[in-house]
Amino acid sequence: MSVPTRTAGDRQEALRARAEDLFPGGVNSPVRAFRSVGRAPLILERGEGAYVWDADGRRLLDLIGSWGPAILGHGDPAVVEAVRASALNGFALGATHPLEVELGERIRAAMPSIERLRFTSSGTEAAMSAVRLARAASGRDLVVKFAGAYHGHSDGLLVEAGSGVATLAIPGSAGVPTEVAALTVVLPFNDPTALTLAFAEHAGRIAAVIVEPVVANVGVIPPEPGFLEHLRETTRADGAILIFDEVITGFRVGPGGAQARYGIRPDLTVLGKIIGGGLPVGAYGGRADLMGLIAPDGPVYQAGTLSGHPLTMAAGIATLDRLAPERYVALESLVGGLEERLVDAAAGAGREVAVTHVGSLLTVFFRRGAPIDAAEALTADRAAYGRFFGAMLDRGILLPPSQFEAWFLSFAHREAEIDAIADAAAVAFVA
Repeated sequence: MSVPTRTAGDRQEALRARAEDLFPGGVNSPVRAFRSVGRAPLILERGEGAYVWDADGRRLLDLIGSWGPAILGHGDPAVVEAVRASALNGFALGATHPLEVELGERIRAAMPSIERLRFTSSGTEAAMSAVRLARAASGRDLVVKFAGAYHGHSDGLLVEAGSGVATLAIPGSAGVPTEVAALTVVLPFNDPTALTLAFAEHAGRIAAVIVEPVVANVGVIPPEPGFLEHLRETTRADGAILIFDEVITGFRVGPGGAQARYGIRPDLTVLGKIIGGGLPVGAYGGRADLMGLIAPDGPVYQAGTLSGHPLTMAAGIATLDRLAPERYVALESLVGGLEERLVDAAAGAGREVAVTHVGSLLTVFFRRGAPIDAAEALTADRAAYGRFFGAMLDRGILLPPSQFEAWFLSFAHREAEIDAIADAAAVAFVA
């Protein structure tokens, strides 16, 4: 009796069916479901450099980049060796590890606004903890965020968020009490007048403003000239605490993050992604007087069994040690060239798009003109993006499965990869 030969796609389909039986939507994070682009979710099995392979062995040129951490590309040998060496000494040991100190010192050296910090296991934990700290320090309750920005899925910040929430076209989440949501004031990004009016209306009541200095969860939207400066001046004048959420932009748009790129010193900073080298991580830190309120030194409680995990710390150190300033310059030049070629390809296909990039973050918006806030970004043609996504995937290019996620390029992307992306796009824009 002969054994049936597996055909291409059999293993992925089998794994998808098993995943759907286990996980809501068959995934452990909603954007992985690929629903907004009308495709079945991919099962990705391995990555190397600028490429990933699905469970059936198909190689794809990757522009997801693990949603940001893979700035060196996948499976960087130095990072792999650092993790391996750390693993030989055991995993979590239940006490402070030397590698926590080493990574913390590297972060502080790169971002002088972070005088003291605390590691967590995720960006959500870090943002939630920073907001709690700001409320305790200020004695106030209200928090300002900007429409379309995503700061993790804690209740008070999951209000008019971007990324997966925008993809699913829902304004927040069921299960968030209205009383909690009412403590969050949502403003349009890049609107200094709205910020001024909000502080006038709620004078002395705003604990903090939390902001992605470059919005990246509703597509890439850079700050308009003067906006971040106005934000800094307004919070300082009112006594509110300014929190930069640099989970995405930290060590992504430059060696000192967006705060160095734009010359703004926040009171607190939230980090994640790159500082863990691809392993789960988060961190928050800032002024020493504020961080002195964190337990056990102060009354603001936050803890984590696996915070500062040695394997994560090892991966983070190995990653940060590879991030020389000149490499950022070369990568941004590469991404700028890709932007130009995408604009030309779209024009050649008669397709109206706007392409934005900051550092190695890039978005192709299927709309006229680059958006300056979430309301404009959300007018992008999602169906057109879905067709573009599918056409690119069919040509071996893996884009984020959402119009509202940034493309993440890495040091592993070279001119050959840029050529492949641009050539595929010239065809896909016709889809």
